[in-house]
Amino acid sequence: MVNHASNVTGSIAPVDIIAEIVHKYGSRILVDAAQTAGAYPIDAASGDIDMLAFTGHKSLLGPQGTGGLCVREGIELAPFLRGGTGSNSEKEIQPDFLPDQFESGTLNIIGLAGLGAGVQYVLEKGVSNIRREEMKLTGMFIRGVEKIEGVELHGPGDMNKRVSVVSFNITRYAPSTVAYLLDKHFDIACRSGLHCAPSAHATIGTHPQGTVRFAFGCFNNAAEVKKGLTALNEISRKEIVN
Repeated sequence: MVNHASNVTGSIAPVDIIAEIVHKYGSRILVDAAQTAGAYPIDAASGDIDMLAFTGHKSLLGPQGTGGLCVREGIELAPFLRGGTGSNSEKEIQPDFLPDQFESGTLNIIGLAGLGAGVQYVLEKGVSNIRREEMKLTGMFIRGVEKIEGVELHGPGDMNKRVSVVSFNITRYAPSTVAYLLDKHFDIACRSGLHCAPSAHATIGTHPQGTVRFAFGCFNNAAEVKKGLTALNEISRKEIVN
């Protein structure tokens, strides 16, 4: 399994190169596209990807509790759950056709309807257009943060090698404190800590405290980026009191 883009540093993995190595040794590759589906062009039907998993609640703009798995034709998988598919009810065995084989029980119909609406918006706007807008904001933020004393960035500076997830820390402050100050004084929501990825943080040297993480989406704008930079500048200069 390879994480297409890191939810900590935003760095994009070279899936084509990794897949070539994996296939050379007769194995399969599962790509986790949680950070890229809807925000970065993906050819799930290419020979590089055997299976691609995605969540619905991030760049596909759907509700939490939705997602999916794309499986290349010819790959056989065993169902994780069995029973209650609503099809082939006259038989006591799990259906062997897709998607019923892997969709036991009552699905989250309302959530999937919301996911469908989100996907429709993404398709109408265009993934390439969304990426261009998000990376413009990301580049603006990174260039601004680099000018703020005491801020340490984590992740690639090349916009072509990353997504809009940006992790950073401010000297003298715990990440949780920065997140608290941003919320209380500037009405800015972000996430701090280990982001469910302690090994990634250990790799970049931010374990156990973690980082502060911003992520720019297709509904953000330049004014909000400037507001974030102003807030971080004031916090780094200790102009904000708890």
